[in-house]
Amino acid sequence: MHVKKETIIRTIILFISTINSILLIAGKNPIPWSEEEIYSALSAAVQVIVTAWSWWKNNSFTKNAVKADKYLNELNTNISD
Repeated sequence: MHVKKETIIRTIILFISTINSILLIAGKNPIPWSEEEIYSALSAAVQVIVTAWSWWKNNSFTKNAVKADKYLNELNTNISD
């Protein structure tokens, strides 16, 4: 199951806006950000996380790197046996 980034962001915005409404009803100061600012911040955070994760993973692009990955997988399979 793959949940879209937009779905997660909309759910978080809904949660924050609900908290904002509860704060208003209770007579407290609401959260000082607009929905657009929250959406932009969450989108940027998701982008940073995805970028860091993609960078961290071993992404082999060259022919030799792909061969090395296959060799490593064979070694790991032989150790498991």
